[in-house]
Amino acid sequence: MSKNAETKREEFRKYLEGNGILDALTKVLVGLYEEPEKPQDPLEFLKRHLHGGPPDVVDTDALQQRVRELEEQNRKLESELTLVKQQVLQHCLVSGVETSSANVWLFLYILTNPGVHIM
Repeated sequence: MSKNAETKREEFRKYLEGNGILDALTKVLVGLYEEPEKPQDPLEFLKRHLHGGPPDVVDTDALQQRVRELEEQNRKLESELTLVKQQVLQHCLVSGVETSSANVWLFLYILTNPGVHIM
């Protein structure tokens, strides 16, 4: 092998080592070696383990369930907010308070933050 080719090879090895590529490949290959049941598609194994792979089905199911729960909670909170807005408007009308949007939101803020004092 020529000296120029040897130099390029050494530079490339340093590049791989310096960027953690050799370590990553070594870990994945050791994982494949230690796998009790060798996968039918070792290339797919390498791809999955090099970049973390797709999330487990259990993980996506759990996340989808959490999304559904949060969407339901959001619907309930929006419904409660609508009810509170209606109550504030009704209170404003009964009390003779101007029902502009700013006043309603200020009143709502004061109701929901009892420690707030308006001067």
